[in-house]
Amino acid sequence: MSEHTITVAGVAVDTRHWIGGERVASAQTFPDVSPIDGSTIGDISRGTAMEAAAAVAAAKAAFPAWAATSRAERARILHAIADGVEKRIEELAIVETTDNGALLRSHRRGVMPRVAHNFRFFADWLLRLEHEDFETRGHTNHVSWDPAGPCVLITPWNAPLMLATWKVAPALAAGDTVVLKPAEWSPLTASLLADIAAEAGLPAGVLNVVQGYGSEIGDALTSHSDVRRISFTGSVPTARRIAESAAANLTPLSLELGGKSPLLVFADADLDLAVDLAVEQYDNAGQVCLAGTRLLVEQSVAEEFTRRFVEKASALKQGDPRDEATDIGPNIHPRQLEKIDGFVQRAVAAGARAVIGGHRKDGQYYAPTLLTDVGQDSEIVQEEVFGPVLTLQTFADEDEAVRLANGTRFGLAATVATGDPERAERVTGQLVAGTVWVNCFFVRDLRAPFGGSRLSGVGREGGTWSFDFYCDLKNTVTAPNGWTNHG
Repeated sequence: MSEHTITVAGVAVDTRHWIGGERVASAQTFPDVSPIDGSTIGDISRGTAMEAAAAVAAAKAAFPAWAATSRAERARILHAIADGVEKRIEELAIVETTDNGALLRSHRRGVMPRVAHNFRFFADWLLRLEHEDFETRGHTNHVSWDPAGPCVLITPWNAPLMLATWKVAPALAAGDTVVLKPAEWSPLTASLLADIAAEAGLPAGVLNVVQGYGSEIGDALTSHSDVRRISFTGSVPTARRIAESAAANLTPLSLELGGKSPLLVFADADLDLAVDLAVEQYDNAGQVCLAGTRLLVEQSVAEEFTRRFVEKASALKQGDPRDEATDIGPNIHPRQLEKIDGFVQRAVAAGARAVIGGHRKDGQYYAPTLLTDVGQDSEIVQEEVFGPVLTLQTFADEDEAVRLANGTRFGLAATVATGDPERAERVTGQLVAGTVWVNCFFVRDLRAPFGGSRLSGVGREGGTWSFDFYCDLKNTVTAPNGWTNHG
C-alpha cells in the first residue's frame, strides 16, 4: 500500500490527485476531518496553480480523441462506470458517511444507487439525443451537439459524489474532458470515482481530479484560457468570484447556488402530509440547498400544524450517522456549526422564539430548530443558514402566501401543500423557483431541467439541457439542390 493511501472503514483511498491517468502528489497537504467525531481521517494532497495547469493540460490533450469517440462507445464506458459504482456501493457509502457525516442508510439505499443511475441515464440519453430537422424555403436545417472541450466542475460537500456525477456524467457523455475539483471538506469519494472510471476503461486524461483549498487552486482552474465550460454548485459569494475569473475568457457558466425555499401549507392540505414534508426539511442535518426552510402556514391551521410538527420533529433521533436508527447526523465542519449557531442566536436576540432546538449539542451536532415570531425582512428569513433550522410564518390568503414565498433574493425551489388542484395551479404559476413540488418533496427526474432563478443560479442542467450546456450547438443549413455535381 502506498504511503499516500489511507484506510477508511477498511476501504483504501488514495489521497493524491488523479491527472492524466496517474496519481500525482503535492508538496503540501491538508487534513481531512470526519464530522462524526472530529478525528483526522488523513492528509490530502493540496493542489496549487501547478496541479491546476497540469490537469487542464491533460484534459486538453485527451479531448480530441474523446470527442471523436463514437456515441455508442462513450455510452458503453459510462455504463461500465455505473457497473463499477454498483459493485462498490457499500465502500462508497461508508467512505462518504465518514467524510461528510450524512446518513449511511441513505447512502446505501438512495445516494450511491443514484450515482450509478446518473451515468446510465446520460449514457442512454446520449444515444437518443437528436433534434428533428426543419426546412426554411426548401433548405434543410440540422441541429447537432458538438463536444465543447475541457470542463472544470467544482462540487460541494453536502452530497459530494452524487452532485459531482450530476456534472461529470453529462460532460463525459457530451464528449468533453473533465477536471473535477471536489470540496476540501469531503474529497474522498471523488478519488474513488477516478479509480472506478479508470477500471471502466475511460482513457487517461478524460477525467482528472484535483484537490485543494478554494481559491488556491480554483482561480487557476476557472481563469484558464483552455477551459471551455465551468459548472459550479455552492455559495453565491464563491459564484461571483468564479464569474469574475471566467469573464476574461467569456467561459460559459452553469451555477447552481443557494436557496431559501418556501414550503406553503394551505388550510385545505392534508396536515399529516404537510407535517411530514416539513420535518423532511431536516434531512442531511439541513445541509440541502433545495430545503424548504421557510414554513408558510395558513393562519387557521397554524396552531394545529405547529403542534403536530413539534411532536414529530421531537421524535427524530440525532447521533452517529452510521447507526441505522439515526435520523439526523452532524454538521460538516466546526466553521459551519459556528455559522448556524450565529444565525440562530442573532434571530433570538432580535425577538424570534425557538419552539424547538435553538442550541448546539455535543460535537458537531446542532439541535433541529424551529423559529417563530420572525419578520419577513429579518436575516434568518432572508439568508441561507444551511443547517437544521426552519422558520415559521403565517399568511391570511393566497396573495400573501405568494408574496411571502417570493420575498427573498433566491428562487431555487418551492413546495406547496394543498388539497385543491386549481389552487396548486394558480400558486405554482406565480412562484419564482426553478423547481416546484406539489404535495411531495425532492422528487428529481433527470429528464427535467434543474437550476435556480435570481441569486439561486444561472442556467439549467438535466436531460437535453445538460447537453445544450456541455456542447457547442451547431445548425447546418443545406440548399435544396446542394448536391448537383457540375463536374
